[in-house]
Amino acid sequence: MKSTKKRRKILVVDDAPVNVQLLVTYLEAEGYDVISAANGGEAVKQVRCEKPDLVLLDVMMPLLDGFEVCKILKSDNVTKFTPVIMVTALNEIKDKVKGMDSGADDYLSKPFNKMELLARVRSLLRIKDLNDQLNEKVDELEEAKELLRQQAITDGLTGLFNYRHFKEQLLMELNRAQRHNTHVSLIMLDIDYFKHYNDTNGHPAGDMVLKELAELLKVNVRKIDLAARYGGEEFVLVLMETNKESARFVAEKIRRLVEEHPFAFEEKQPNGKLTISTGVATFPEDEKDFDGLVKVADERLYLAKQAGRNLIFFES
Repeated sequence: MKSTKKRRKILVVDDAPVNVQLLVTYLEAEGYDVISAANGGEAVKQVRCEKPDLVLLDVMMPLLDGFEVCKILKSDNVTKFTPVIMVTALNEIKDKVKGMDSGADDYLSKPFNKMELLARVRSLLRIKDLNDQLNEKVDELEEAKELLRQQAITDGLTGLFNYRHFKEQLLMELNRAQRHNTHVSLIMLDIDYFKHYNDTNGHPAGDMVLKELAELLKVNVRKIDLAARYGGEEFVLVLMETNKESARFVAEKIRRLVEEHPFAFEEKQPNGKLTISTGVATFPEDEKDFDGLVKVADERLYLAKQAGRNLIFFES
Protein backbone atom coordinates (compact mmCIF):
# COMPACT_ATOMS: atom_id res chain seq x y z
CA MET A 1 0.00 0.00 0.00
CA LYS A 2 1.39 3.39 -0.99
CA SER A 3 2.30 5.70 1.90
CA THR A 4 0.26 8.88 2.20
CA LYS A 5 2.71 10.54 4.58
CA LYS A 6 3.43 14.11 3.58
CA ARG A 7 6.95 14.79 2.29
CA ARG A 8 8.66 17.57 4.18
CA LYS A 9 9.73 20.65 2.27
CA ILE A 10 13.03 22.37 3.08
CA LEU A 11 14.26 25.71 1.75
CA VAL A 12 18.03 26.04 1.22
CA VAL A 13 19.28 29.63 1.06
CA ASP A 14 22.84 30.28 -0.13
CA ASP A 15 24.40 32.52 -2.79
CA ALA A 16 27.02 29.85 -3.62
CA PRO A 17 25.56 27.26 -6.07
CA VAL A 18 28.04 24.59 -4.99
CA ASN A 19 26.83 24.86 -1.36
CA VAL A 20 23.20 24.69 -2.48
CA GLN A 21 23.86 21.59 -4.56
CA LEU A 22 25.60 19.82 -1.68
CA LEU A 23 22.70 20.45 0.69
CA VAL A 24 20.14 19.48 -1.94
CA THR A 25 21.96 16.18 -2.53
CA TYR A 26 22.06 15.32 1.20
CA LEU A 27 18.44 16.27 1.85
CA GLU A 28 16.86 14.69 -1.22
CA ALA A 29 18.66 11.44 -0.43
CA GLU A 30 16.78 11.47 2.90
CA GLY A 31 13.41 11.90 1.16
CA TYR A 32 12.91 15.65 1.61
CA ASP A 33 11.56 17.95 -1.07
CA VAL A 34 14.08 20.76 -1.49
CA ILE A 35 13.67 24.24 -2.92
CA SER A 36 16.34 26.93 -3.00
CA ALA A 37 16.93 30.67 -2.95
CA ALA A 38 20.11 32.52 -3.95
CA ASN A 39 19.65 35.66 -1.85
CA GLY A 40 17.84 37.05 1.17
CA GLY A 41 15.01 38.78 -0.67
CA GLU A 42 14.21 35.66 -2.65
CA ALA A 43 14.33 33.62 0.56
CA VAL A 44 11.67 35.75 2.25
CA LYS A 45 9.40 35.44 -0.80
CA GLN A 46 9.91 31.66 -0.96
CA VAL A 47 9.03 31.18 2.70
CA ARG A 48 5.83 33.20 2.35
CA CYS A 49 4.84 31.54 -0.92
CA GLU A 50 6.04 27.94 -0.57
CA LYS A 51 5.59 27.60 3.22
CA PRO A 52 8.54 25.23 3.79
CA ASP A 53 8.73 23.11 6.92
CA LEU A 54 12.29 24.30 7.64
CA VAL A 55 14.85 26.80 6.32
CA LEU A 56 18.61 26.23 6.05
CA LEU A 57 19.90 29.80 5.91
CA ASP A 58 23.39 30.97 5.00
CA VAL A 59 24.55 34.07 6.87
CA MET A 60 27.03 35.67 4.46
CA MET A 61 24.97 36.95 1.53
CA PRO A 62 25.03 40.29 -0.30
CA LEU A 63 22.42 43.01 0.32
CA LEU A 64 20.25 41.12 2.80
CA ASP A 65 22.29 38.79 5.01
CA GLY A 66 21.01 35.77 6.91
CA PHE A 67 20.63 37.67 10.20
CA GLU A 68 18.27 40.20 8.57
CA VAL A 69 16.32 37.50 6.75
CA CYS A 70 15.80 35.63 10.01
CA LYS A 71 14.61 38.79 11.76
CA ILE A 72 12.10 39.43 8.98
CA LEU A 73 10.76 35.87 9.10
CA LYS A 74 10.50 35.78 12.88
CA SER A 75 8.71 39.14 13.08
CA ASP A 76 5.98 38.05 10.63
CA ASN A 77 2.99 36.24 12.18
CA VAL A 78 2.67 34.07 9.06
CA THR A 79 6.28 32.83 9.05
CA LYS A 80 7.51 33.21 12.64
CA PHE A 81 7.02 29.53 13.51
CA THR A 82 9.02 28.25 10.52
CA PRO A 83 12.21 26.68 11.97
CA VAL A 84 15.48 28.28 10.82
CA ILE A 85 18.95 26.73 10.99
CA MET A 86 21.78 29.19 10.40
CA VAL A 87 24.53 27.62 8.27
CA THR A 88 27.73 29.67 8.30
CA ALA A 89 31.51 29.73 8.37
CA LEU A 90 31.41 32.36 11.13
CA ASN A 91 32.45 30.44 14.22
CA GLU A 92 32.91 33.21 16.76
CA ILE A 93 30.68 33.01 19.82
CA LYS A 94 29.41 36.54 19.13
CA ASP A 95 28.26 35.42 15.66
CA LYS A 96 26.37 32.48 17.12
CA VAL A 97 24.76 34.75 19.73
CA LYS A 98 23.82 37.23 16.99
CA GLY A 99 22.22 34.38 15.04
CA MET A 100 20.17 33.26 18.04
CA ASP A 101 19.22 36.86 18.84
CA SER A 102 17.88 37.25 15.32
CA GLY A 103 15.50 34.35 15.99
CA ALA A 104 17.36 31.33 14.61
CA ASP A 105 16.32 28.00 16.09
CA ASP A 106 19.69 26.33 15.61
CA TYR A 107 23.20 27.08 14.34
CA LEU A 108 25.42 24.89 12.15
CA SER A 109 29.04 25.74 11.38
CA LYS A 110 30.77 25.16 8.05
CA PRO A 111 32.24 22.82 7.12
CA PHE A 112 29.42 20.72 8.59
CA ASN A 113 29.12 17.01 9.10
CA LYS A 114 26.41 15.37 7.03
CA MET A 115 25.11 13.25 9.91
CA GLU A 116 25.02 16.25 12.25
CA LEU A 117 23.14 18.28 9.64
CA LEU A 118 20.50 15.59 9.13
CA ALA A 119 20.14 15.01 12.88
CA ARG A 120 19.51 18.73 13.49
CA VAL A 121 16.99 18.85 10.65
CA ARG A 122 15.09 15.86 12.07
CA SER A 123 15.17 17.36 15.56
CA LEU A 124 13.72 20.70 14.46
CA LEU A 125 11.09 19.02 12.31
CA ARG A 126 9.97 16.99 15.34
CA ILE A 127 9.69 20.20 17.34
CA LYS A 128 7.73 21.81 14.51
CA ASP A 129 5.36 18.83 14.43
CA LEU A 130 4.74 19.19 18.17
CA ASN A 131 4.18 22.92 17.77
CA ASP A 132 1.77 22.34 14.87
CA GLN A 133 -0.16 19.79 16.92
CA LEU A 134 -0.31 22.21 19.83
CA ASN A 135 -1.60 24.98 17.57
CA GLU A 136 -4.25 22.61 16.19
CA LYS A 137 -5.39 21.81 19.74
CA VAL A 138 -5.50 25.52 20.59
CA ASP A 139 -7.59 26.17 17.48
CA GLU A 140 -9.92 23.31 18.39
CA LEU A 141 -10.32 24.69 21.91
CA GLU A 142 -11.05 28.17 20.55
CA GLU A 143 -13.66 26.72 18.19
CA ALA A 144 -15.23 24.76 21.05
CA LYS A 145 -15.21 27.87 23.23
CA GLU A 146 -16.91 29.91 20.50
CA LEU A 147 -19.47 27.15 19.95
CA LEU A 148 -20.30 27.11 23.67
CA ARG A 149 -20.59 30.91 23.65
CA GLN A 150 -22.97 30.78 20.69
CA GLN A 151 -25.04 28.07 22.35
CA ALA A 152 -25.26 30.17 25.51
CA ILE A 153 -26.77 33.14 23.66
CA THR A 154 -28.84 31.31 21.02
CA ASP A 155 -32.35 29.92 21.14
CA GLY A 156 -32.09 26.22 20.32
CA LEU A 157 -35.24 25.98 18.22
CA THR A 158 -35.18 29.13 16.09
CA GLY A 159 -31.49 29.98 15.93
CA LEU A 160 -32.24 33.55 17.00
CA PHE A 161 -30.63 35.12 20.05
CA ASN A 162 -32.23 34.15 23.35
CA TYR A 163 -33.74 36.31 26.08
CA ARG A 164 -30.48 36.52 28.02
CA HIS A 165 -28.55 37.97 25.09
CA PHE A 166 -31.45 40.25 24.17
CA LYS A 167 -31.43 41.75 27.65
CA GLU A 168 -27.65 42.22 27.70
CA GLN A 169 -27.65 43.91 24.29
CA LEU A 170 -30.62 46.17 24.95
CA LEU A 171 -29.11 47.33 28.24
CA MET A 172 -25.85 48.09 26.45
CA GLU A 173 -27.61 49.91 23.59
CA LEU A 174 -29.68 52.00 25.99
CA ASN A 175 -26.52 53.13 27.78
CA ARG A 176 -24.88 53.95 24.46
CA ALA A 177 -27.94 55.82 23.19
CA GLN A 178 -28.04 57.86 26.39
CA ARG A 179 -24.37 58.82 26.01
CA HIS A 180 -24.72 59.77 22.35
CA ASN A 181 -28.26 61.19 22.49
CA THR A 182 -29.68 58.76 19.93
CA HIS A 183 -32.79 56.58 19.66
CA VAL A 184 -33.30 52.87 20.25
CA SER A 185 -36.59 51.18 19.36
CA LEU A 186 -38.00 47.91 20.64
CA ILE A 187 -40.54 45.87 18.69
CA MET A 188 -42.35 43.06 20.50
CA LEU A 189 -44.43 40.71 18.37
CA ASP A 190 -46.61 37.74 19.13
CA ILE A 191 -48.16 35.10 16.84
CA ASP A 192 -51.92 35.48 16.80
CA TYR A 193 -53.94 32.44 18.00
CA PHE A 194 -50.79 30.36 18.30
CA LYS A 195 -52.32 28.05 20.91
CA HIS A 196 -55.15 27.34 18.48
CA TYR A 197 -52.55 26.56 15.78
CA ASN A 198 -50.71 24.12 18.06
CA ASP A 199 -53.90 22.46 19.30
CA THR A 200 -55.20 22.06 15.74
CA ASN A 201 -52.03 21.03 13.90
CA GLY A 202 -49.73 19.66 16.60
CA HIS A 203 -46.57 21.01 18.21
CA PRO A 204 -44.18 19.91 15.42
CA ALA A 205 -46.14 22.10 12.99
CA GLY A 206 -46.06 24.91 15.54
CA ASP A 207 -42.28 24.56 15.83
CA MET A 208 -41.99 24.91 12.04
CA VAL A 209 -43.98 28.15 12.22
CA LEU A 210 -41.61 29.50 14.87
CA LYS A 211 -38.60 28.60 12.72
CA GLU A 212 -40.08 30.17 9.59
CA LEU A 213 -40.99 33.35 11.43
CA ALA A 214 -37.49 33.52 12.91
CA GLU A 215 -36.00 33.27 9.41
CA LEU A 216 -38.27 36.06 8.18
CA LEU A 217 -37.04 38.27 11.00
CA LYS A 218 -33.37 37.41 10.41
CA VAL A 219 -33.37 38.30 6.74
CA ASN A 220 -35.45 41.45 7.08
CA VAL A 221 -33.55 43.42 9.69
CA ARG A 222 -30.23 45.22 9.37
CA LYS A 223 -27.00 43.61 10.51
CA ILE A 224 -26.67 46.16 13.30
CA ASP A 225 -30.13 45.26 14.68
CA LEU A 226 -30.97 42.31 16.90
CA ALA A 227 -33.69 39.69 16.52
CA ALA A 228 -34.41 37.41 19.48
CA ARG A 229 -36.95 34.94 20.79
CA TYR A 230 -38.46 36.47 23.89
CA GLY A 231 -40.24 33.28 24.92
CA GLY A 232 -42.94 30.95 23.60
CA GLU A 233 -44.43 32.57 20.49
CA GLU A 234 -43.11 36.04 21.36
CA PHE A 235 -40.20 37.68 19.54
CA VAL A 236 -38.38 40.99 19.89
CA LEU A 237 -36.44 43.26 17.58
CA VAL A 238 -33.97 45.84 18.87
CA LEU A 239 -33.47 48.57 16.27
CA MET A 240 -30.33 50.63 16.82
CA GLU A 241 -30.41 54.39 16.18
CA THR A 242 -34.04 54.13 15.08
CA ASN A 243 -36.78 56.60 16.00
CA LYS A 244 -40.45 55.75 16.49
CA GLU A 245 -41.58 56.52 12.95
CA SER A 246 -38.83 54.36 11.42
CA ALA A 247 -39.60 51.58 13.90
CA ARG A 248 -43.28 51.73 12.95
CA PHE A 249 -42.26 51.35 9.30
CA VAL A 250 -40.15 48.26 10.13
CA ALA A 251 -42.97 46.77 12.24
CA GLU A 252 -45.46 47.25 9.40
CA LYS A 253 -43.04 45.65 6.93
CA ILE A 254 -42.66 42.59 9.19
CA ARG A 255 -46.43 42.40 9.83
CA ARG A 256 -47.12 42.43 6.08
CA LEU A 257 -44.42 39.85 5.31
CA VAL A 258 -45.87 37.46 7.90
CA GLU A 259 -49.40 37.99 6.60
CA GLU A 260 -48.28 37.24 3.04
CA HIS A 261 -46.07 34.27 3.90
CA PRO A 262 -47.62 30.87 3.05
CA PHE A 263 -47.50 29.03 6.40
CA ALA A 264 -48.73 25.43 6.42
CA PHE A 265 -52.31 24.91 7.68
CA GLU A 266 -52.85 28.65 8.19
CA GLU A 267 -56.29 28.40 6.59
CA LYS A 268 -57.44 26.71 9.81
CA GLN A 269 -56.68 29.85 11.83
CA PRO A 270 -59.67 31.89 13.13
CA ASN A 271 -58.94 34.71 10.66
CA GLY A 272 -57.89 32.36 7.83
CA LYS A 273 -54.26 33.49 7.93
CA LEU A 274 -51.33 33.20 10.32
CA THR A 275 -50.60 36.73 11.53
CA ILE A 276 -48.78 38.66 14.25
CA SER A 277 -49.63 41.50 16.62
CA THR A 278 -46.97 44.07 17.44
CA GLY A 279 -46.12 46.67 20.08
CA VAL A 280 -43.45 49.34 19.52
CA ALA A 281 -41.62 51.41 22.16
CA THR A 282 -38.81 53.91 21.64
CA PHE A 283 -36.07 55.34 23.84
CA PRO A 284 -36.06 58.03 25.11
CA GLU A 285 -39.60 59.36 24.55
CA ASP A 286 -41.48 56.27 25.84
CA GLU A 287 -39.13 55.04 28.56
CA LYS A 288 -35.49 55.39 29.53
CA ASP A 289 -34.61 52.00 31.04
CA PHE A 290 -34.86 48.32 30.11
CA ASP A 291 -37.81 47.36 32.30
CA GLY A 292 -39.78 50.45 31.33
CA LEU A 293 -39.22 50.04 27.60
CA VAL A 294 -40.15 46.33 27.67
CA LYS A 295 -43.27 47.12 29.72
CA VAL A 296 -44.47 49.78 27.25
CA ALA A 297 -43.86 47.55 24.22
CA ASP A 298 -45.64 44.66 25.93
CA GLU A 299 -48.63 46.84 26.86
CA ARG A 300 -48.94 48.03 23.26
CA LEU A 301 -48.70 44.45 22.03
CA TYR A 302 -51.61 43.60 24.34
CA LEU A 303 -53.59 46.56 22.96
CA ALA A 304 -53.00 45.30 19.42
CA LYS A 305 -54.42 41.92 20.37
CA GLN A 306 -57.38 43.47 22.15
CA ALA A 307 -58.13 45.63 19.10
CA GLY A 308 -58.47 42.62 16.80
CA ARG A 309 -54.95 41.30 16.13
CA ASN A 310 -52.75 41.60 13.03
CA LEU A 311 -52.14 45.19 14.12
CA ILE A 312 -49.30 47.47 15.22
CA PHE A 313 -49.61 49.76 18.24
CA PHE A 314 -46.88 52.36 18.70
CA GLU A 315 -48.78 54.69 21.00
CA SER A 316 -50.80 53.96 24.13
